[in-house]
Amino acid sequence: MRLIKPCLWFKDNAEQAVEFYLSVFQGEEIDRLYYTSAGPGVEGSLLSITFRLYDQQFIALNGGSEASYSHALSLCVDCRDQAEIDHLWQGLLAEAGQSLQCGWVQDKFGVCWQIVPAILDEMLQDQQRAPAVMAALLSMDKLNLSRLQQAYTQD
Repeated sequence: MRLIKPCLWFKDNAEQAVEFYLSVFQGEEIDRLYYTSAGPGVEGSLLSITFRLYDQQFIALNGGSEASYSHALSLCVDCRDQAEIDHLWQGLLAEAGQSLQCGWVQDKFGVCWQIVPAILDEMLQDQQRAPAVMAALLSMDKLNLSRLQQAYTQD
């Protein structure tokens, strides 16, 4: 099976970033650590970590120089319910994260996330109801599932 594994670039704190993400996405795991004598950093230092969040593999790389993230690429998490939205939102905001419009949050490492209810795609496919859902969505930072559902079901 072919996979696409997002690679997150960090100067030298990939291990701290992975620990942070594993704490937020509770119960996820590290698949492998790669130490190298080549590349940036001190010989024998950690170069990359392969880890999983919600069955998606990621690579965290100690790239040796600063890299900046932008909203041009974000990681979208489909949440089962409001409790999951609240948990991930609060976790990713911890320690200097930034709350953004429409369910976006930028974590303390600069990585952009979209924390959305899994049902949102279905709501936005309904041509009659999508405008009301979108209007509600645009009025929020952290998404409120009951307000989105209310916008979806209003006549």
